Amino acid sequence: MDGYKKADDKVPVVAVVGPTASGKTALAAGIGARFGGEVVSADSMQIYEGFPVATAKPSAEEMKLAAHHLIGFLPRGQSFSVADYCIAARSRIADIAARGGLPVLCGGTGMYVSSLLDNIDFGGAGADAGFREQMKKRAADEGAQALLGELFEIDPETAETLHPNNLGRVIRALEIYHASGVTMSEHRAQSRKNPPPYRALALFLDSRDRQRLYDRINHRVDAMLEAGLLEEARIFYENLARENSTAGQAIGLKEFVPYFRGEAGLSQAVESVKRETRRYAKRQLTWFNRMDGAVKLYIDELNAAELFERAAELISNFLKN
Repeated sequence: MDGYKKADDKVPVVAVVGPTASGKTALAAGIGARFGGEVVSADSMQIYEGFPVATAKPSAEEMKLAAHHLIGFLPRGQSFSVADYCIAARSRIADIAARGGLPVLCGGTGMYVSSLLDNIDFGGAGADAGFREQMKKRAADEGAQALLGELFEIDPETAETLHPNNLGRVIRALEIYHASGVTMSEHRAQSRKNPPPYRALALFLDSRDRQRLYDRINHRVDAMLEAGLLEEARIFYENLARENSTAGQAIGLKEFVPYFRGEAGLSQAVESVKRETRRYAKRQLTWFNRMDGAVKLYIDELNAAELFERAAELISNFLKN
């Protein structure tokens, strides 16, 4: 079976992107089942082991519909850069395509998706452990916001997409500039001169009514609490809260720390989770609205079945071309 590869030798990839709680995971699994595809996660929290509720890992049913890759494979204390992700994702995509399958990229980490599909090469900016430790110490002494403020002065385009809680990515952006004298956004622009090995169809799950999306987020947080989020947060607090790890930045874990310390009530902690998730969704929307060529599917105008059939129609046409 030749799969979906065309004469131009580019591997077709379908990307399902959008904000949290928009239904990406279910749609991607359904696409995989319909088109003989396999899902490659593009979520910077789902790559870590443990905490399936907080990181909204695919359900057992979704993983039965289609094979999933880059889910829960990394120890929580291990750092994982965008460059690391691109290397891992390219390998999984090549393997899926070689077996005649359709790679389905799914996730809301915009930097992962864009860096992969745009073929961004971070090879010229290696890791500098000493610089990273220096930045971590500064963050501990001055606060993460101070580092983000410095990044705004150096590379406002990248800084605008980041939050102080994403300390690892803030430090990586500073590290790239420190190592190469070139900002991450400039590096991305230069890398785009090299054609990507993929031809991609990006399906962007959006909502015309922002409040409808926020309502979905609030309802999902309530469902996550019923599914065991508080217990995961307790485990995080008792074992990992003092670690400065990327996995510890997952929304839905750190917001409960004041509750376990007796500094806030449970309702306050839950509202903090909802508020931070809504803020994250807003940043995701900003990122994906800048993504060239993404096809929007509005989750507040289509029910789940209609959304899937519209996506299937788009994919069928994409694969024929």
